[in-house]
Amino acid sequence: MPNEPMEGVDESTWMDVIQKMDEVYSQLIHDEIELEKKNTELELSQQFIFSVLSAMSDVLLVCNERGVIEETNAALCELVGQTDAELRGTSFYDLLADTQSVERARSVLENTDPPRRGEGLELNLLDAQRQSVPVDANCTPRVAAGGRRVGTVFVARPTAEIKRAYHELRAAHEALKRAQQQLLHSEKMASLGRLVAGVAHELNNPISFVLGNVHALSRYCDRIRLYLATVHAGEPVEQLDALRKKLRIDHLLGDLPSLIEGTLEGAQRTADIVNGLKRFSAMDPEVRTPVNLNEVIERAIHWVRKGAAPSFEMKWQPGAPCLVTASAGQLQQVLMNLLQNALDAVTSAGHNRPVVWIETESGNNRVRLSLRDNGPGIAPEHLSRIFDPFFTTKPVGKGTGLGLSISYGIVEQHGGHLSVRNHPDGGAEFVLELPLAEAAPA
Repeated sequence: MPNEPMEGVDESTWMDVIQKMDEVYSQLIHDEIELEKKNTELELSQQFIFSVLSAMSDVLLVCNERGVIEETNAALCELVGQTDAELRGTSFYDLLADTQSVERARSVLENTDPPRRGEGLELNLLDAQRQSVPVDANCTPRVAAGGRRVGTVFVARPTAEIKRAYHELRAAHEALKRAQQQLLHSEKMASLGRLVAGVAHELNNPISFVLGNVHALSRYCDRIRLYLATVHAGEPVEQLDALRKKLRIDHLLGDLPSLIEGTLEGAQRTADIVNGLKRFSAMDPEVRTPVNLNEVIERAIHWVRKGAAPSFEMKWQPGAPCLVTASAGQLQQVLMNLLQNALDAVTSAGHNRPVVWIETESGNNRVRLSLRDNGPGIAPEHLSRIFDPFFTTKPVGKGTGLGLSISYGIVEQHGGHLSVRNHPDGGAEFVLELPLAEAAPA
């Protein structure tokens, strides 16, 4: 009978068997679900790795210990003009353009003890047109779970792109240097423009002196010529003596040395002024030489006095010679700019008599120069921006806002530092620090 239990097996035993079968079936269902989940995660991981490899702009190639290609990326396929399927199973050496590259690659693949972080080498690959393409490759060993080397991973980048980028960067750097030099020179010429009136007056004095002496010498030449003509004509001694007194020949001869000396002095003074202007207005060379800072300060004060600046009282006593390694023209430009800014600040505040203090002190292989005025000082909100390019508190047309920025850059290039503060006794104080010539970098 179907409903009768099997002989020797009771109903509880059957229930246990059925329950175990249900448990096994449930476990199988659970394992199948987990397996599908793991397969999905594996597929996602593979897709992620494939997307990363495809997105790489660098060339990627994976080969075994014999150089047989096992994996590539889209960048390599595009470079050599072959698909991934065509490349797999072929020899890596077939992609190299010359025997030197083959030898370099072989030395890496046959190295039994390669560095774990890899090593770099330059190779030449064959592109789709069978042309040689130089690449900079990093070769990293691929190690199995047991620690045995099973291949090599090559990651390379064409160096032509790097070289082009380097040349573009270098060209941009050179253009920036030229623009900086031009900007510096333009600011210098703007400062020179403020000195035109004073320079004209400075030149006018010695030139007028020379012209006056030359006119006197011309008249003296006419007298001497007339007297010599009379002497050569054989006139009597009495007539010659009378003519000599009339033409004041003795006085003339006594005056000639001083006239000549004065003319030479005026001409030399004019030449010195012109040479000073040429040195200041010329493009500064890159070479820096030991410069006496006291002489630079004196020249800066002299030219600012001769410019359009108001008369001012200068409190400065030059001490012992202080040598710094610098470009004299650039350093003079910095000091003239600081001095001119101080005078502008004082006069804009309505002071009738500007006063400027300059002090220098040396120590620890550096020289410290402070320049202070008796103006109202700098507003606290402007102190942090005073050296910013194009920042100025002057009215429109009175300044470009580049003078202090350029001065700051010049001092930094000389290995020094330029700072500003409001002095406790009033006025703004600029502090310039420079290395002494013995300690300055070459």
